[in-house]
Amino acid sequence: MDYAKAVRIARAISGMQQKELADRAGLNSSYVSLIEMGKRKPSLKAVRALSGALEMPSDLLALLGTEPEDLSLADSSEVEKLAKSLFEVLLTEPSHTNDPKAKQKKRSRS
Repeated sequence: MDYAKAVRIARAISGMQQKELADRAGLNSSYVSLIEMGKRKPSLKAVRALSGALEMPSDLLALLGTEPEDLSLADSSEVEKLAKSLFEVLLTEPSHTNDPKAKQKKRSRS
């Protein structure tokens, strides 16, 4: 599992700076930097904090960090769980938008 890659990808997608991610996750920015450089393996608590700050399920963060050799070790139920999380994330509209036009469009679909 390459959490360094996962956090870098997720942070890039979110458009967040490293310090902002650390602040939102309640982690030291140096610790987040070390994770992204691959010099520290995050604890489960840190993974959950990072995924919460990135507004994504921790399963998806794990999926982003999956290496080919990891898949041979996973059982099919774990892979299915990851796939379901990804599916839910892709189909869920962001609820944190402040754009009135987006809210209007959402209401007009009902």
